[in-house]
Amino acid sequence: SLFKARDWWSTVLGEKEEFDQGCLCLADVDNSGNGQDKIIVGSFMGYLRIFNPHPVKTGDGAQAEDLLLEVHLRDPILQVEVGKFVSGTEMLHLAVLHSRKLCVYSVSGTLGNVEHGNQYQIKLMYEHNLQRTACNMTYGSFGGVKGRDLICIQSMDGMLMVFEQESYAFGRFLPGSLLPGPLAYSSRTDSFITVSSCRQVESYKYQVLAFATDADKRQETEQQKLGSGKRLVVDWTLNIGEQALDICIVSFNQSASSVFVLGERNFFCLKDNGQIRFMKKLDCSPSCFLPYCSVSEGTINTLIGNHNNMLHIYQDVTLKWATQLPHIPVAVRVGCLHDLKGVIVTLSDDGHLQCSYLGTDPSLFQAPKVESRELNYDELDTELKELQKIIKEVNKSQGVWPMTEREDDLKVSAMVSPNLDAVSQATDVDVGTDVVPSITVKVTLQNRVVLQKAKLSIYVQPPLVLTCDQFTFEFMSIPRVIQCKFRLPLKLICLPGQPSKTASHKLTIDTNKSPVSLLSLFPGFASQSDDDQVNIMGFRFLGGSRVTVLASKTSQRYRIQSEQFEDLWLITNELILRLQEYFEKQGIKDFACSFSGSMPLQEYFELIDHHFELRINGEKLEELLSERAVQFRAIQRRLLTRFKDKTPAPLQHLDTLLDGTYKQVMALADALEENQDNLFQSFTRLKSATHLVILLIGLWQKLSADQTAILEAAFLPLQEDTQELGWEETADAAISHLLKTCLSKSSKEQALNFSSQLIIPKDTSRLKKHITLLCDRLAKGGRLCLSTDAAAPQTMVMPGGCATIPESDLEERSIEQESTELFTNHRHLIAETPTPEVSPLQVSE
Repeated sequence: SLFKARDWWSTVLGEKEEFDQGCLCLADVDNSGNGQDKIIVGSFMGYLRIFNPHPVKTGDGAQAEDLLLEVHLRDPILQVEVGKFVSGTEMLHLAVLHSRKLCVYSVSGTLGNVEHGNQYQIKLMYEHNLQRTACNMTYGSFGGVKGRDLICIQSMDGMLMVFEQESYAFGRFLPGSLLPGPLAYSSRTDSFITVSSCRQVESYKYQVLAFATDADKRQETEQQKLGSGKRLVVDWTLNIGEQALDICIVSFNQSASSVFVLGERNFFCLKDNGQIRFMKKLDCSPSCFLPYCSVSEGTINTLIGNHNNMLHIYQDVTLKWATQLPHIPVAVRVGCLHDLKGVIVTLSDDGHLQCSYLGTDPSLFQAPKVESRELNYDELDTELKELQKIIKEVNKSQGVWPMTEREDDLKVSAMVSPNLDAVSQATDVDVGTDVVPSITVKVTLQNRVVLQKAKLSIYVQPPLVLTCDQFTFEFMSIPRVIQCKFRLPLKLICLPGQPSKTASHKLTIDTNKSPVSLLSLFPGFASQSDDDQVNIMGFRFLGGSRVTVLASKTSQRYRIQSEQFEDLWLITNELILRLQEYFEKQGIKDFACSFSGSMPLQEYFELIDHHFELRINGEKLEELLSERAVQFRAIQRRLLTRFKDKTPAPLQHLDTLLDGTYKQVMALADALEENQDNLFQSFTRLKSATHLVILLIGLWQKLSADQTAILEAAFLPLQEDTQELGWEETADAAISHLLKTCLSKSSKEQALNFSSQLIIPKDTSRLKKHITLLCDRLAKGGRLCLSTDAAAPQTMVMPGGCATIPESDLEERSIEQESTELFTNHRHLIAETPTPEVSPLQVSE
């Protein structure tokens, strides 16, 4: 950019140190008398550094001889100032403010006899131990003293402590102080100016502070009540309506001065009496400022740094210059360094110290002249048609996920360890009587080009957890997301169990090949070496749930059964995947699975109703908790009013009511937390059941991978379920969209507006009817797609045709009856524990 700050000299201070606006000061601290300023920097880590930059050429970094002094003072440094702080001399000394101590040092240099140069050291002149924690300080010739500077320190509880060099003078509490604000001293009016927590600028005369009653404690003393002491009275106030970041006093001449206040959104210029001279609304959030006299008569220039790495220069309210900095400044000063006047010194909160100047570097680059040539519009038109044809072909061939290049700039791969960890890394090591195992997954990132930053995110389905789900690589800016999926071993959440021949929920998977021995499919889950293990095998999930798999000896079928419907999905899906892998190794490519039983929608709907009931219960508990919290705060206000009253009235059992309300609040909070835990477990079971229903629909209708992906996106639109946005309304909206587009029967249905709003519904009847209708449409030949032709009416020659989308409650009831005849009430199974198989791993930059 043309308007960057020209770097004259810069350095980085320490490692992982922190700085604030009071940590930077420019002055001739060693009293050299040549008019050259030194840069004094203190850090919250306790390091004091003094620099005298001498760059050989513009933009050089710090050399060893530029650092005059570096001392570790142990205590955090809140502020550094230079002034006439030692009695008997008008030499400049350095004041360092710590949280519980004020130290004044002399800085001196000794002429060196060798090539290493002068030697600098500091000497402690005196120190004051503070009884209260300090916040900031200011200094000046309080009371009009000549030839010396006094120091005023503001404590965190709003007390002003005045020190007359080596001795403590007095301390005064500011009236109504809650939090300390910026503090400055005006020598022309002999006043201290601050901004209180009431968001108003306040001015206190030094003489009023000096003659007020001593502040040994905040409460009014008996002398004040009897009238023998003076109360601290504010000179003037001005409400600015926002908190202030800094205050600075600038004098035009001996007869006038201005008070500059930097707020969170504006900066103000005030007269000596508190009247507004002008104000300016800022476009960006400021971080620091520095007013200084302008070359124009009667105007003030102001440097304002902001959080957009910019430094703005205003002449009164007019923006004269804007320059970009490499960091966010928290302190800015202007001084004379190495015979260069007007050097701007900025300091960031992480220690970037830079000396810069304003200006521009003209670019010497000139664009070459382009040779003019005649355009052949016929060739351009032909080329345009070819490009449009290519774009159209790409859009047609592109599926649900975007196509990626064969050799991408960044590749992600994951490798799962074949064995469980010897020492489990699980945070909850026990679930009942079972020990929770863990497994290590190695993720590899490969890049062909130089990248600046990469962020790796890993997700697994609950109740599986990760020891770390996000990694950031600073060495790697390509705006894209790359995904990689990997399967976790079944033994991570499943153990061998005793098989059972009876169960409440059963489903049967048909295949076109002879049954395979279950021992060869699940080699690590045989409980004993028995011939029965060939055709029957039991599984036990961590927590106790059991699933049994039976292979038919005569037919090509497998039966999966369990006492819990949601427990069926994981083992069913694992069985199908292992069968496919088995026959692929045998070189058989025509293996296929199918499902010919009735869809277990009734069992699925029971899980939906249970999940929805917990959501409604959580909503009621939140309302009750909010009511009790309002009641609790109202009782507290009543009690506080009684306690503050000089003539307290009886409590009238308000304390008993407060205690009872508190117990109700705690009981409701515990109930809400328990309901949230139950809701999380219910959503996990619902997702397992949803995966099973999607799997069965895919086997039933022989859906392709793209169609299954569409079905998964519609039924599982959320990875997390919240009270504000839940599964029922989002799934209903997605399923309604499919019924209106690719599964619609006519253009009349496409014109219907029956998409649900994303608010919690009154009940689940509408969602269940839409799920039933979706299965009905798929049974009668409907197909899922996302192409541009999806909205076209489908012409299907199927027995009985497709039922129309209902436009009224009466029509919905008829659809429900028709669907009930098609899908009979049949008990089936699904896995309670969500899959550990497929876990998406995502890299974003």
